[in-house]
Amino acid sequence: QVQLVESGGGLVQPGGSLRLSCAASGRTFSSYYMGWFRQAPGKEREFVASISPNGKGRYYAASVKARFTISRDNAKNTVFLQMISLKPEDTAVYYCGASPGPVWSSTTTWGQGTQVTVSS
Repeated sequence: QVQLVESGGGLVQPGGSLRLSCAASGRTFSSYYMGWFRQAPGKEREFVASISPNGKGRYYAASVKARFTISRDNAKNTVFLQMISLKPEDTAVYYCGASPGPVWSSTTTWGQGTQVTVSS
């Protein structure tokens, strides 16, 4: 099982950029599907992006496609979320998740989250 620690959140102006990182402990990181989810105040957690264990499969929510890029470095046990052209509606706590399969379920391990605030 992995443990996850997110970093890189903060306050950014609309149109700005941020890169989130998620560092994982454990020797089996390269076998996990990794994903980013977010939860805004008063809303349910929603899918943002995911990446397959070998990095070749990447999937995005329609609301972030073309603005966000997910990537991973299996040698460093880290997954990234590059965010550009940020909008106020991107404001949320962003969570990193690790899943042994392509379905996000009760077997998913979550990090503690990092706050992203987009505001002028």
